Amino acid sequence: MLNDRKRRADFLIASAMLASGLMLTGFSMVSVARSTRVHLAQATPPLQGTPSRATSDKPAESKPGGTRPTTPAPEPARPDTQAQQEGAKAALPPAPPEKMAPPIQQKQ
Repeated sequence: MLNDRKRRADFLIASAMLASGLMLTGFSMVSVARSTRVHLAQATPPLQGTPSRATSDKPAESKPGGTRPTTPAPEPARPDTQAQQEGAKAALPPAPPEKMAPPIQQKQ
C-alpha cells in the first residue's frame, strides 16, 4: 500500500515535469515564430574592392594548347652569381646551416 502511494506520487511529479517542459517548448516556438526580425552576425566588415592598377600589370592572355604565359616573368628566389654581382638581392634569406642538406645524388 505504501509502495503504491509512493509510485503514484512519483508518477504525478514526472507527469507535471513533462507537461511543464512541453508548455515551455510551445511558448518558445511561438515566440520564435512571432519575431520577424532577422539578426545577422558578421565577424568582419565586408571586403572593399581594390582600385584597378595600370594595364601593364595585367596577366597575358592564355591560348589553348600553348605554354602558360607569365607576365611579368617570375623571378628566382636566389639569383645567379652574375645577377648578384650586378646588385640583385635574394628574395629569401639564406637557410640556416641545420636546414641545409647534401646535394641529391643522381641514380646511375
